[in-house]
Amino acid sequence: MKDNLKYKILKILAETLDIARTMQHFQEVSKEDMHSFFLQLADTFKPKEAVTIYVDGAARGNPGHAGIGILILSEGGKILKSMGRYLGKTTNNVAEYQALIAALKEAKTIGVSTIKVFADSELMVKQVKGEYKIKSEGLKPLYKEAITLLMGFKGYDIIHIDREKNFEADRLANQAIDTMAR
Repeated sequence: MKDNLKYKILKILAETLDIARTMQHFQEVSKEDMHSFFLQLADTFKPKEAVTIYVDGAARGNPGHAGIGILILSEGGKILKSMGRYLGKTTNNVAEYQALIAALKEAKTIGVSTIKVFADSELMVKQVKGEYKIKSEGLKPLYKEAITLLMGFKGYDIIHIDREKNFEADRLANQAIDTMAR
């Protein structure tokens, strides 16, 4: 069903609050299509499931060519988003925060309310959890942005994992560097 038809149906339905009368205006729409339309509309208000996010930032040199890798998975393990992006020249720690920030923005775009983030940067994870102070002036604005984004979720956790368990996000970050750093 086309968007303009959806708009008309909703407008008349809202004006009349009478589905039988609304159906009279749209004889080309079957009751099944109308039923499907309302189910789709209802789904837009349905709370999204929790997701698992893997993030990694990589820099070759410190500073050096850098990239980020992000993998967002549904509760059932379905890939919702997989991406790598080249950052230019920066430090590894900046790349790690950039990966986290990009992933949080993507999760917001998807519409999830609860996230579990896995990262192999012990420094970033412990800073975000408040276990380490942020000494680098260059990381402070990134930390603040990450915390602001995290506070926009109903629930979140951030967990440090070994690099071997973060292989896909690492691969995406390195692939982004390989593609652009020539």
